[in-house]
Amino acid sequence: MADDETDVLEFSLGDGRYCIDIAHVDEIVDANEDVTAIPNSERHVVGVVDLRGQTTTVVDPRVKLGEAGETEGSRIVVLSEHDATGLLVDDVHEVEAIAEADLDESGASETTRGVVRRDDRFVVWVDPDALV
Repeated sequence: MADDETDVLEFSLGDGRYCIDIAHVDEIVDANEDVTAIPNSERHVVGVVDLRGQTTTVVDPRVKLGEAGETEGSRIVVLSEHDATGLLVDDVHEVEAIAEADLDESGASETTRGVVRRDDRFVVWVDPDALV
């Protein structure tokens, strides 16, 4: 891998494709556990689950990204830099290397680093800190 490349995990929310720097990912688990809602929590907090004896907060990145629709929530991407916090995503696709030169930062916002063009689609590079 070249010095100007970053490995990212690509995932989907509805029809949209997103990615996150793999350095921020601790693990990926199936969302087959019942999520317990937390009364009066922030709108982006789905609830908590028990992952191997640890209470893990599950957040819906759609809320912070301004995406419409409901998350099917088949996978949880557990973040490494946020104590027991995971993103509820529809599906996880692949890990790919992205060159910094391929990142179009004109699409950057409070929650995103920019947009990467792939062969037939755009992938939005999200900032995990802004989602939790």
